[in-house]
Amino acid sequence: MRKSLLLAAAMTLGGGTILRAQSVSPSCPDGALGSQAQVTQDACQKAVDLFNYMAPQLGTVIAGGNATLGQGGTLGGFPHFAIGLRVNALMGSLPKVENVQPNLTGAVQSDYETGDQALGLPAVDAAIGVFKGLPIGITNVGGVDLLLSASYLPEYSDEGIEVTVPDGSLKIGYGARIGLIQESLVTPGLAVSIFKRDLPVVSIMADAGTESIEVRNLEVETTAWRITASKNFLVFGLALGGGQDRYDSGTIINATAGGFSTGDVEMGQELTRTSYFADVYFNVLLAKVVAEVGMVQGGDVETYNRFDTPADDSRLYGSVGLRIGF
Repeated sequence: MRKSLLLAAAMTLGGGTILRAQSVSPSCPDGALGSQAQVTQDACQKAVDLFNYMAPQLGTVIAGGNATLGQGGTLGGFPHFAIGLRVNALMGSLPKVENVQPNLTGAVQSDYETGDQALGLPAVDAAIGVFKGLPIGITNVGGVDLLLSASYLPEYSDEGIEVTVPDGSLKIGYGARIGLIQESLVTPGLAVSIFKRDLPVVSIMADAGTESIEVRNLEVETTAWRITASKNFLVFGLALGGGQDRYDSGTIINATAGGFSTGDVEMGQELTRTSYFADVYFNVLLAKVVAEVGMVQGGDVETYNRFDTPADDSRLYGSVGLRIGF
């Protein structure tokens, strides 16, 4: 899964059909016949489209579904806590860039075939009870949990691709959960949460001899709000939820083609998608073994080149993890 995520990041930068954007990006201007701008325009535009294609998939695998796997309501105040190890996975698709060569006389619209690829990212999540809430009948309302996460992305070098993490491999996420109903023997747990998780800043160099691409400071930031409900049935439990993800992605690329360089090209994307999911967990003493499946959809991603699977297509994702708590 580590290699699949790195490959996905590199594809953002490398080299039914839906056609939406009919014009070339302003970041990739044309020029006189044989000029640097004309020779590199197509390589520049394809890099922009590949970034726009892969950024939403990276955002989803970072954000995941439930803020805390198998948890719907709040924990019940201090000193209650939960800590878990999870692996998020997305049923993604990677454009087969090796089948399309950049044109050296200006931008042309190319057809990209894509292949199914699972993209994964491990993470550690923690929740700490801060406020129990106000008692109403047999439950509490207005409880507050502090949410934390940690994602790790190692440096990588193999087969012409070098991945570095200039700001460190570890990235800390944070958020909060507010309880609408605390779970009890007869009532389900119900809560609203907001969580900010980001990918560690990545720089990538891909060298294919006469063609190369440098990506500096690739950032993928996510903010997700969720409303979740859960109920424990002694041996097992269920959690359901949904909400919205906001992805804010950006990077700087420098590509070479035909002996010319594009120079630094800045690109970015902001996208909002709807996410919904279901968790099932099994109780093993103080631990819970959790599996999650979800779907993300919506948003509008425009590309000049064509992909057989749209960039804003609905995507299936899931998580598996182990959570302990008190």
